[in-house]
Amino acid sequence: MRIIKFASIAAAIGSLITACVFGKSKTIDPSQAGTASKSIYDIQLKSLDGNTTLNLTDYKGKKILIVNTASKCGYTPQYAELQQLQEKYADKLVIIGCPCNQFMEQEPGGAKKIASFCQKNYGVTFPISEKLDVKGSSQHPIYRWLCNKTENGALDATVSWNFNKFLINEQGQLIAYYPSGVKPLGPEITQAITK
Repeated sequence: MRIIKFASIAAAIGSLITACVFGKSKTIDPSQAGTASKSIYDIQLKSLDGNTTLNLTDYKGKKILIVNTASKCGYTPQYAELQQLQEKYADKLVIIGCPCNQFMEQEPGGAKKIASFCQKNYGVTFPISEKLDVKGSSQHPIYRWLCNKTENGALDATVSWNFNKFLINEQGQLIAYYPSGVKPLGPEITQAITK
């Protein structure tokens, strides 16, 4: 009897952890979205070296996939798929990696170390922002916009772990959120890019 109860409790805890950490994808039809309080193109995002600004208006007319990244995470190998995705859909997509150290301190390095790691191990050529916070009181404005329907007009989301992904359409509207477990080259993302 105790073994059965323990197994039931363990299964319930496993389901809860899966829901909290991995969540579910969320998509929105842009025609059904409300009005965003501001445009994503108005948000400033510094590059990894901190010396230049990633000007999001440069990407108007392309989809943008924003991903919070980390170098010491079980999902870190997704960098390889992200790079392949960028290369395959370069004419219609830009990926922006946003290093974050908020999940079990899995991105402890500075800008030079992060850049070297990404280039050496995965050949990353897509833009990478400065290290930033994706949640909490110091949440970067881009993640405040991505996570709050009152700002983006489309949906509320919570960044639950490294390699959560947000897809913006060619007009700057948030159209989807994908948790860590959704692979960059998986059909959920590739079909949304080619729509």
